Amino acid sequence: MATSGYLLGRKRFGRPQGVIWSNNSGVLSNGILVPDGVEGEDFIVLSDHGRGEIGFNKQRIENRKRMVNGNMRSYHVADKVTASWSWDMLPSRAFSNDPIFSDTTGKQTSLSEEYTADGGAGGVDLIKWYEDNPGSFYMFLAYDRYDKFTSSAYANMDKYNEILEVYFSSFDYTVVKRGSTNTHDFFNVDVSLEEV
Repeated sequence: MATSGYLLGRKRFGRPQGVIWSNNSGVLSNGILVPDGVEGEDFIVLSDHGRGEIGFNKQRIENRKRMVNGNMRSYHVADKVTASWSWDMLPSRAFSNDPIFSDTTGKQTSLSEEYTADGGAGGVDLIKWYEDNPGSFYMFLAYDRYDKFTSSAYANMDKYNEILEVYFSSFDYTVVKRGSTNTHDFFNVDVSLEEV
């Protein structure tokens, strides 16, 4: 079960990885929003290893018409987001062996060499998530959006600040380089996600 301590232990640097994919909208644990369940089954922590910029495209859903007097009138329904990014030379696996993380601290307890820079999901983990989730799922985002917090707005850089329910619009990968038999391959992966 993921807790705030688990997620804090899983991050490698001062801030968490930019994105988590989860099959649930999460729970509050010690004031930190975390996905509910077990990593690898209910959610995956995506790696920032070789990740490009995250592009957001906002689409305003509205009915806009010009009235008889020439003025424009709009009936706003919602704003929806499409997010897209890519990884270059992402290792096919995050670890040399199946990693075992402590349920409370999120620290790795097995002897396993780390291939991604931050222990986040490798290329095969992304492919498996895509194949296992044809419907909608949740995307936790961590980037500077202090306006999303009501208290201590400027003191939340270490938290996930936005959760979107999304579908895959596209998912493409290329095996760029095959590694030696004892390590891993390198993938280029492009994803695009559309808000429900």
